[in-house]
Amino acid sequence: MAKLSSINKNNNRIKLSKKFYLKRKKLKQIIMNKKLSLEERFKAQQKLSSLPRNSSKIRIRNRCQITGRPHGVYRKLKISRIALRQLGLEGKIPGMVKSSW
Repeated sequence: MAKLSSINKNNNRIKLSKKFYLKRKKLKQIIMNKKLSLEERFKAQQKLSSLPRNSSKIRIRNRCQITGRPHGVYRKLKISRIALRQLGLEGKIPGMVKSSW
């Protein structure tokens, strides 16, 4: 089990990312628009940098929903390889059986 503070920190980053998503997207469009004046684009860049750092999507860490483990997480299932194996052994995932050869 991961530290609770790490899990909470990541959850706060997810909330901030969702909150500022549209604002960041609009500012980035202004910055990338070459037809606008350099001054307007620079102001948009300053506004973007004044937003909270943790509102950036890149700062979110993929963590297991069950254990909070940061490594070995399947994106599609949002659980770690260890939790997936445990759930498979318990028979809680339909169609998954322990392999043997």
